[in-house]
This record gives sequence, C-alpha cells and structure tokens, in this order.
Amino acid sequence: MTDLASPTTSGAPAAAGTGRLPGARAALRHAAPALLVYAGIRCLGIVVLAVWGWAAGKDPHQLLSARWDSLWYSRIAEDGYGYTLHLSGGKVHSDLAFFPLLPWLERTLSAVFPLSAADAGLAISAVASLFAAWAVFAVGDRVGGRRTGIALAALWAALPVGIVQSMAYSESLFTALAAWSVYCVLTGRWVWAGSLAALAGLTRPVGAAVVAAVWITAAVTLLRARRTGGKEPLARMALGVVLAPLGWLAYFAWVGVRTGSVTGYLDVQGGWGNGFDGGLAFGSFIAGRLTGSAWPAGVGLLIGVALVIRLYVAGVRQRQPLPLLVYAGVVLLLALTAKGYFGSKPRLMMPAFPLLLPLAAALARLRTARAVGTVAVVALVSALYGAFWLHGSGPP
Repeated sequence: MTDLASPTTSGAPAAAGTGRLPGARAALRHAAPALLVYAGIRCLGIVVLAVWGWAAGKDPHQLLSARWDSLWYSRIAEDGYGYTLHLSGGKVHSDLAFFPLLPWLERTLSAVFPLSAADAGLAISAVASLFAAWAVFAVGDRVGGRRTGIALAALWAALPVGIVQSMAYSESLFTALAAWSVYCVLTGRWVWAGSLAALAGLTRPVGAAVVAAVWITAAVTLLRARRTGGKEPLARMALGVVLAPLGWLAYFAWVGVRTGSVTGYLDVQGGWGNGFDGGLAFGSFIAGRLTGSAWPAGVGLLIGVALVIRLYVAGVRQRQPLPLLVYAGVVLLLALTAKGYFGSKPRLMMPAFPLLLPLAAALARLRTARAVGTVAVVALVSALYGAFWLHGSGPP
C-alpha cells in the first residue's frame, strides 16, 4: 500500500483527481464487480441461514426481522418513543437508547408501501448494505486501486458477523452514511462529508467517530495548508465541520429534554447496563473466562482483540489516510471500552471497515484464482457462522 497520509491523495479513477465525481453510470460500472461480489456473499449467508432455519424448525424471516433490537426499532416506527421495560435487578430498558433515523425510515417506507415496519427495516438494510458496500469499495479503490476496493468490499461482506448487514438493524445504514462521509473527506467534499456525518449521528451513538474524522482531518488540513501556503475552501470546510455533529447532538439534546436531565441519554444507557469504563468490565469478563472452565473462550477473545489491534497498527504503519485512521480508531476505542453485553462487541466493530484494508491489499496482490478461492472459503465460513450465531445467542 502506498503512502496515503494526505486526505486528498488519489489512487482512484482519473475523475477523482479532477475534484468531480464521474457520472453515475460510469461510477456504478466501475463499482459493479465489487457490488456483485458483495451481493453474492450476502445471498450465500441468507441461503445458509434459511436452510439451517428450516432444518431447525425456525423461521429465517423472523430471525432477520423480528428479534432483539429489530423489535425495538419496529415498535418505535409504529408507536413512537415512550416504551420502557422494567426488569428484575433494577435494569430499565427504555427505547430512547435507540437513535431515530432507522425507525423514521421504517415508518415512511411502511406508509408508502404495503410493508410492516419489520419488513421495511429489512428492505432498508438491503438497500443500505449495497450503498455501504459501494462506499467501502470506493474507499479501497482510492487507497489501493480497484482490486483492493473489490477485496475490501468482499471482506466486509464476509465478516464473521456479516449476517447483521442483512438484518433489520442499523449497522448497514450507519456504515453506508459513515463510509460515504469518510470518502467525501478523502476527496475534499466537506459539505457532503458534514451532511452525511450528521445523518450518521442520527443513526447510532458511534456517529461520534464520523464527526471526529471530519473535525480532525479538517484541522490537520488547515495546518498543512498554512504551513505550505496552499489554499483550502474555508467556507465549505467550515460548513462541513459545523454540520457534522448536528444529528448526534440533536438527539442527545432531545433525550435530555425528554428525560429532564442534561445526562439523559447516558442515564438511559445506564439503565441498559451500558456505558464506558475504559474497558475495565470487558477486561474482567475476559479474565473470568481465562480463570474458569471456559478458558478456551477467554483465549479466543484475547486473540481476537489482539488481531483487531494489530490490523489497526498495520494501517498506521502503512500510512492510511488520516480520516480512515481516526474513524476506525474511534469506532474501535468505543467498542473496546464500553461495558454491557460483551457478545455484541464484534457487531459494534463491524462499521470499522478500514481495519480490513491491510488484508484487502494482501488479497489484491494474489493471483485472481487464488484470491477468488480465498474469498469463497471465507464467505462460506462466514455464512455457516452467521447461521449458527443467529440460532444461538446472536446479537442483543
């Protein structure tokens, strides 16, 4: 991978260097192989899930659309906010923990088409996942060329928890908004970057990572321009910087007003047993596994965390563009330092697609036949694991 520390360095098609996006048809044709590979991997995951479900006597449709968080999103879409579940042990689960963009879209789609909120959620995830894959490809294409972009989209599709991309969850929608925002930062489209960051901030709390990518890259870009005497579009950059946090801040403020507390959203998350403690709870969880009969699981967790951190360090050493490092780093930091249901951590890290860039670059250097074979094996393992996961504990 080349030195791409500058956010405006181009390894993409020639149109990227002109400051203009290519025409929609040309861009779609350029991304088509990545989108086809992505769709094929996700279809394989759904087929394996369906076969497994029929064999186990479970409805695959229900597994994808009407369990865990998807039920909360559907309820918000149908009835609005205001539902609270009181559990034993003092936990209070409020639907205010869920950001509003996905249920808003579910409500709109189900009002226009004869779809339930849950089915609208599936449709939104299906479309959003394709746009996410397109953005992931675009970033990989710009950083390392077309083969790297295709490999990056394929690896993101074949993550062990990639099945979540096909569920009525908010991960696909968030990743689409976040990845395109980061791409816009890379290409100097500051207003688009800020607007998409604001929408990402209405989708998940980790929208803060997108804001950080916009803000820190803007600050560094200005410092470099001042040092080198270069010119930057200050007005557009300033507007993008101002827009970026608006969605995230607006929802935090609304929950604060709704609950009558400045720390309202944090209090809501506390009722779910969530929050940030610097990773102490997660460390204690792993330690408990290492010292008990489930020590192999503890070892596996340590290996997984070490692999993820190593991938991030590899990205730093390969001098990935700053917005990618900031975005992936903040997503990773928030996921590893949060307490709560630890089985959800792989899902929380899923939007950090830049972590896969070193692997994508290595895959792109292989001969085509070997690369295809590698992706096929990884995709099959992902499909089998996804079916096993959803028939077991699955995402919360």
